[in-house]
Amino acid sequence: MANFRRAAVIVLDGAGAGEAPDAGRYGDVGSASLPHVIAESPGLKLPNLAGLGLYRVLGMDSEGSEVQGAYGLMVERSAGKDTTTGHWEIAGLILDRPFPTYPDGFPPEVIEPFEARIGRKVLGNYPASGTEIIKELGEEHMATGKPIVYTSADSVFQIAAHEEIIPVEELYNYCRIAREILVGPHAVGRVIARPFVGRPGSFERTARRRDFSLEPTGKTLLDLVKEAGLPVHGVGKIEDIFAGRGLTSAVHTKSNTEGLEETLKWLKDAKEGFLFVNLVDFDMKYGHRNDVQGFAEALKEVDSYVPKLLEVLTEDDLLIITADHGCDPTFPGTDHTRELVPLLVQNPGIREGLDLGTRQSFADVAATVADWLKVPAPENGTSFSGVIEEASR
Repeated sequence: MANFRRAAVIVLDGAGAGEAPDAGRYGDVGSASLPHVIAESPGLKLPNLAGLGLYRVLGMDSEGSEVQGAYGLMVERSAGKDTTTGHWEIAGLILDRPFPTYPDGFPPEVIEPFEARIGRKVLGNYPASGTEIIKELGEEHMATGKPIVYTSADSVFQIAAHEEIIPVEELYNYCRIAREILVGPHAVGRVIARPFVGRPGSFERTARRRDFSLEPTGKTLLDLVKEAGLPVHGVGKIEDIFAGRGLTSAVHTKSNTEGLEETLKWLKDAKEGFLFVNLVDFDMKYGHRNDVQGFAEALKEVDSYVPKLLEVLTEDDLLIITADHGCDPTFPGTDHTRELVPLLVQNPGIREGLDLGTRQSFADVAATVADWLKVPAPENGTSFSGVIEEASR
């Protein structure tokens, strides 16, 4: 092996592999994002993902596909089923308690100081779909200048505002104020700016969304790789999810396509280091909107990029494709689902299919990447790097 090594982790946000053992605690028995989308899309062909072992881990017919690479499933140890929790665990940080959620809206001890500091009252303050609440309250917001505050089943404090009424930079400042207030027992995972444009009846959210996350509560894989002097590049929501910590560079993307192109560019150009990619469309555009067809088309797009990614991998590279939680578009409701996640691992040296079994924590990814890059191990996770190296000999 050469001295320069690279590892890339691609997270298909919301692409769960079937109900987790504790799904009942979350009301998610019967959820299965990938299996349900595949089953309800009879014309869907994913030959390249099948070749990575996707159908094997899902227990579905692989149509005789020969598998090269390692594959398995992972169980989430952290409490919760949100993006921040899932990504933090992939990076080696396990949470014992879930982030707080607000099914009845935020209490006065949160809203009153927020209103006092921004100098305006708010509209909303209840759980809602982002697109629906701007339909309901957008006209009143434009007439009064009051920002729309809402939440969801996730641990989020979301602020929606029309860009002509509250400029985007001012909206971001409101989010920073909320982030300062939302600490201690009200330390939500993310404060999210949701700018929109248009007129009543035709409002549209813009691409200038921004997430203001809690800073990780412990050291993550990103910190460990950066401290070892290696570059760490985040793509998509990664910079937001980790509050900018542990990264040497980052790029925000507007779509899965952009994220896949950035991944390909990094694999072609980077000499060493760690790439962490979030492909959010599965969750944001399709899972939450119960759009099975859109989810299936997004899978086809990822499948089409697999050969391009594999073509530029070297023997010193480790490529991992996984997910952070489920977001089953066929399941009742529009929320995340507590699911197992797929684990697809590629290195050109792996000649035959290698079953990694069911890993007992997402943190096994962090331990493996740390091992592969020869940096200090995170506190959590069991590395399977040795198994990969043995199979590559």
